[in-house]
Amino acid sequence: MAAAEPGFIAVVPARYGSTRLPGKPLLDIAGEPMVAHVWRRACQSQASRVVVATDDARIRDAMLPYGAEVVMTQADHPSGTDRLAEVAEHLSLSEDALVVNVQGDEPLIPPVLINQVAQRLADDPEAAIATLAESISDVETLFNPNVVKVVRSLAGRALYFSRAPIPWDREHFKAQPALLATDAWLRHIGIYAYRAGFLYAYRELSPSSLEQLEQLEQLRALQHGYAIQVALANTINPPGVDTAEDLDRVRVLLTQLSEGH
Repeated sequence: MAAAEPGFIAVVPARYGSTRLPGKPLLDIAGEPMVAHVWRRACQSQASRVVVATDDARIRDAMLPYGAEVVMTQADHPSGTDRLAEVAEHLSLSEDALVVNVQGDEPLIPPVLINQVAQRLADDPEAAIATLAESISDVETLFNPNVVKVVRSLAGRALYFSRAPIPWDREHFKAQPALLATDAWLRHIGIYAYRAGFLYAYRELSPSSLEQLEQLEQLRALQHGYAIQVALANTINPPGVDTAEDLDRVRVLLTQLSEGH
């Protein structure tokens, strides 16, 4: 029997400030601001409610004509999780409510991945967070410190996240490997589902030593003892927009899609 569809809220955080691409959520892609594409993808998921969370009135004003629900948040949150906690509080969500964070710079995100990460969290009542991963098939990706790797338990829970190539193949990696011998390596995909109760608690958690070493926010939850479920993504998640080159690539793809190519 198929699992019941979980009820969840999708939140699209959209900060105006960006070091590499100022005003990133409002950058034009195929005649629309980037955040509108992300919002539309989230609306195509099974979310019962989709909210754009922003710290800038220009983003709010750009999204209101679409009929989007917008929540204004503080500009000085130390992390995206803190911003989500403010949204959950603003919406008066119960502690059991599921919240999926859909990054505002992923205009190509497949709605099925939004559904999948919510379902993963719903299926493990003892987990506070769920996220996704995909197999790594090339050495360059494995050894790239900008690519976050994750190791899971047999039950699918995260054991550790790292920028290092984990797990370390003691025999195979003695010399620089030319290829990967197994499918043991997983790349973390940065979409998260949270229980609102964890978001409320997160604000009281002190930053952890592992989080500060790796510069990975999710390690704060792990080091404080919270369980994170990790599912293997059931479809490819196209890269988001971090650079001007990424933006050009996505513009071409979405223009082609809008023209029916």
